[in-house]
Amino acid sequence: MFEVLPHLAPDPILGLSAAYREDTNPNKIDLGVGVYKDEQGNTPILSSVAKAQKMLLETETSKTYITPQGNQGFIDGMLSLLLGKSSPVLLSDRVAAVQAPGGCGALRILSELLVRCNDNAKVWVSDPTWANHIPLIGSAGLKIEKYPYFDKATASIRFDAMMETLRQVEKGDVVLLHGCCHNPTGADLTNAQWDEVLEVAKEREFLPFIDVAYLGFGEGLDEDAYGLRLLIENLPEVIVAASCSKNFGLYRERVGLAAIITEDSKTRNIAQAQIQSIARGIYSMPPSYGGALVDIILADEALNNEWVSEVNDMRERMKTLRAMLVKNLHENGSPKDFSFVNDQKGMFSFLCITPEQVREVREKHSVYFVDSSRVNIAGINQQNVETLAKALVSVL
Repeated sequence: MFEVLPHLAPDPILGLSAAYREDTNPNKIDLGVGVYKDEQGNTPILSSVAKAQKMLLETETSKTYITPQGNQGFIDGMLSLLLGKSSPVLLSDRVAAVQAPGGCGALRILSELLVRCNDNAKVWVSDPTWANHIPLIGSAGLKIEKYPYFDKATASIRFDAMMETLRQVEKGDVVLLHGCCHNPTGADLTNAQWDEVLEVAKEREFLPFIDVAYLGFGEGLDEDAYGLRLLIENLPEVIVAASCSKNFGLYRERVGLAAIITEDSKTRNIAQAQIQSIARGIYSMPPSYGGALVDIILADEALNNEWVSEVNDMRERMKTLRAMLVKNLHENGSPKDFSFVNDQKGMFSFLCITPEQVREVREKHSVYFVDSSRVNIAGINQQNVETLAKALVSVL
């Protein structure tokens, strides 16, 4: 039976990881997979998470299923974190939500919901967007279109072209927006640009689909939520996929949230039943462990303060790494001005070099990142930054 299956090309990022592991160069550098790394190149367990794990181990009394929608403390805590504790949509009971297996699970649950609402709906994604958006959303049966977003030639957002396209989007279509720390480019909308997006959303009556995977990694937890909260508080309907992989460091626990902001509480109840039905048909019951940890951290004042401090430390470290890279590139005689890297936010940056140059720096210097030129800033450290800069300059 299985011999009829076609051969599939390896995932580009997972393939890079395999090639990196096999490389025997002692000075090899991995800037591919999007995980936070410390100065030693490790992905640490946050101190707040370690303490929450201990608390959970000491207090958990059963391994029976949790509720179908997930850990309610996790859901309530995440909604307060994302929307603000005094959010009018929370106070008016307009939000349906389920705990999902990671941000990917949340994206897929919401995509399946969109199919139930309108299987002819188009989902507009930024050009470029995170590569896995395409299969996660498209495999649900939705048609995907693109709106202009980033110009490699100028290393800047094509905002006028983006708005021109969004003004052509049809009523009932869906527009996927990155809440902050755009993946892969690191180029974020300003608050003033979010204000303009809100106005065109009102005018065209499309549904915003906001992916929030890096809250706190841009300018701060509240600052990064500006666009998300703006749209939610001023539009009747918005859907949100959130991930706890990066800012809680819970990559392997697969913790996410799928949320639907509805026009009223009656519709909220309908939407809640629908997303729980979708989840039931995919994975039956949600995992508990990671959501329980987030619940403990967000509910405990001391742990929450410690977690916020750890998020702030990770963000500031990545800003420092950006500055180190730009400085070293300049000092090593780069013919290209990379100062735009300091303006980008979060874990990723587009270096805006060609695929040929990316492959050359990989083959000659064992520096690994994807052909688009997206690099994981957190993979840089004080020991490798000069080696990296010299390798990049050599191929420019």
